[in-house]
Amino acid sequence: MVEVETRKLSWQMCSNLPFLTAARNPSAFQHTAQDVPWSAAMQRRQRDSEGVVTILDIRKSLLSCIALCSFLAIGTSAQTLNDNRAEDPQPPAADAHQTTGANATTATDNAVEQNRISCQSQVGNRQHCPVTTSSGVTLAKSMGTVACLLGRTWGYDDTGIWVSDGCSGEFIAGAAAQQPTKEKPLEYIPNLGFLLYHGDKGQIYFRLFSYARYLNQRSLDPTYVDGFGNARTVQLRQDIQLQKFFAPFSGWFLTSKFRYYLYVWSSNPSQGDPAQVVGAGNLSYTFNRFVTLGAGITSLPAVRSTEGQFPYWLGVDDRMTADEFFRGSYTDGVWLKGEITAKSKYMAMIGNNLSVLGVSATQLDNKLDTQSFMVQWLPTTGEFGLYGTFGDYDDHQKVATRLGAHYTHSLEDRQMQPGTNAIENSQIRLTDGSSVFTPDLFGPGITVNTVDYQMMSLDAGVKYRGLSLEGEYYRRWLNDFTGINTAGIAAITDDGYQLQSSAMIVQKTLQVYLSGSQIFGRYGNASELRAGQNWYLAGERGLRLNAEWIHLRNCPVGYTAVPYPVGGNGNLFHVNLELNF
Repeated sequence: MVEVETRKLSWQMCSNLPFLTAARNPSAFQHTAQDVPWSAAMQRRQRDSEGVVTILDIRKSLLSCIALCSFLAIGTSAQTLNDNRAEDPQPPAADAHQTTGANATTATDNAVEQNRISCQSQVGNRQHCPVTTSSGVTLAKSMGTVACLLGRTWGYDDTGIWVSDGCSGEFIAGAAAQQPTKEKPLEYIPNLGFLLYHGDKGQIYFRLFSYARYLNQRSLDPTYVDGFGNARTVQLRQDIQLQKFFAPFSGWFLTSKFRYYLYVWSSNPSQGDPAQVVGAGNLSYTFNRFVTLGAGITSLPAVRSTEGQFPYWLGVDDRMTADEFFRGSYTDGVWLKGEITAKSKYMAMIGNNLSVLGVSATQLDNKLDTQSFMVQWLPTTGEFGLYGTFGDYDDHQKVATRLGAHYTHSLEDRQMQPGTNAIENSQIRLTDGSSVFTPDLFGPGITVNTVDYQMMSLDAGVKYRGLSLEGEYYRRWLNDFTGINTAGIAAITDDGYQLQSSAMIVQKTLQVYLSGSQIFGRYGNASELRAGQNWYLAGERGLRLNAEWIHLRNCPVGYTAVPYPVGGNGNLFHVNLELNF
């Protein structure tokens, strides 16, 4: 009987310990801790963890309990234990361990459920859901009409989780977010494409963008006079082209923080020209929502249209002429980007030149003297549509607003320039359309070899219930001309703006727009007016029929990839069938 009483006493002591009580019933932990004289440390741990008993605490305590029970029960024979089993209401130690393990699993599941939060948004809207995020947030399930993409349509800050533009999901916040979860990625994400592969080591999405264009420039004037009094000929086109083929592969490798974006890009109207087919891309690593480090080829953040909205513009792959005239283009470089606050973002980039496509490494100087910076602020809703697009296809039910600022500097060399009809051209031109590097342009025997380019832009926009009004102002400075006999060339300052308005006549189906831009400079002024419509044939962005009329006056920019030519005066018309998934 002494052995039996000793065994009973040892088990009762263990069963009353707060550790085991918490394992069987986590909600009872607070009361149990107060009943045990030596639980002050445990009370402090309880307060620090806000009353949540972690699995690790339970396991450590359970092992301690088992060890104590085993020590007190030494000397009890197996036969005596079996003979007296009926007298003992408590289970044996082995069964207690199994039961506690099951209860610990249940406690873990309960902790996950307690930290699971549903957060939903409508298309064109942003919603904030307050929750403690100090230990991280995990997307457990995406349920909305729009893909939930971290940093684009959902994210979190110190006060909670935000979702926007139709993203709705279930999220796990707090310590439970650290539990390993396996979420099946979406099979299709707009503008990212279809999922080809997903595994523990990586992910691959494939996307295809292409469009067929009918272009008619025959109503334009066949000649124009440049700012120096020289008569020039305009080649008037009427043709049908499979205009562009763009096939990117994107995803991550080893960790979702290390991402790649690699593509093949072909411009059929540029057949035979340098860089008619381009293989390019970039690599990036996201440290957190504030800092992403990237390297490779990307667009300089020189104007709003180079921030990453392509191809979600009002027209199909054609910017306003003022935007095309002032902007920088694609180049190799390194960059940092991320959030400043929940409603503001930045990007800073150092690159080789203003436009590298069609330019070999041997044509570049060795100065890395191209810098570009961007900041944007989204004051009302914290977003401006999917990928920050032009127009209000998203049908914002709350007024969405945007303010942005850009600055770019580059020391451009004559031999670093792409061909005039390159696949993605950003020649430095005067406001009459002349390239500043043209020999004898500024007079006989004068040739510019280098020029210092600086450009800034300010943009603003508002969207509400399918209506949008968006504008941008530009200023460019060209100075420090070097070369043969360039001492007499004065610094050049040019200004311009664009203004775009649009309306969704039939939600998700029919959009109309009216836009205009002007350019002002020493060598002439230019302007354009355009009107167009987008018919979304399947009721979504991936397939649209676009028709656009443009009236040009002294157009100072153009090449085969855009519908307008240098020197264009008069009317042109083009129709585009666009595929983008």
